[in-house]
Amino acid sequence: MKLLKEFTIQFVGLKLGKHQFEYQIGQEFFTHFGYEDFNDANIQVNVLFEKKTTLLELHFEISGIVNVYCDVTNEPYDQPIQNEFDLVVNFGDEYNDEEIDLLVIPHGEYELNIQQYIYELIVLAIPTKRVHPGIEDGTLKSEILDKLEELSPKIKEEKKDQEESDPRWNTLKQLLTDNK
Repeated sequence: MKLLKEFTIQFVGLKLGKHQFEYQIGQEFFTHFGYEDFNDANIQVNVLFEKKTTLLELHFEISGIVNVYCDVTNEPYDQPIQNEFDLVVNFGDEYNDEEIDLLVIPHGEYELNIQQYIYELIVLAIPTKRVHPGIEDGTLKSEILDKLEELSPKIKEEKKDQEESDPRWNTLKQLLTDNK
């Protein structure tokens, strides 16, 4: 995959201490990754980059809105997302990203591309079941919801069935109360 230049941090020229990076993510970012689950995206990414003498620490925070399809009605809606992630970058003999929150890069490296971490952080912030907020509060009117209501099994709530029980159970209930 081709690396996007705007997500490359050249840390060799940076002074020791904290540095702030901000990114505005739109739909074209996900098109680059071939991810087609979003109709539109407007996400703010803040990265707090702390350069220390022996390692680098990154704190990612994302917040924004992605337009997705509802899993129940297939209606598009805006899903708010929010997530954060900490990454420690250490220096070693060879590249190693086997750990979730630890990245080892070779000693000679002078830059770090963070586009994959931003992509995964956003995608993992989406709920597994996407439900239109109009379904939960009852304001969404759609043909699919009407059809689901029509085809749903009808539950008869007759209280007399619950109150009347088999007389044989009464004898067993009496045994429970007599033992006390």
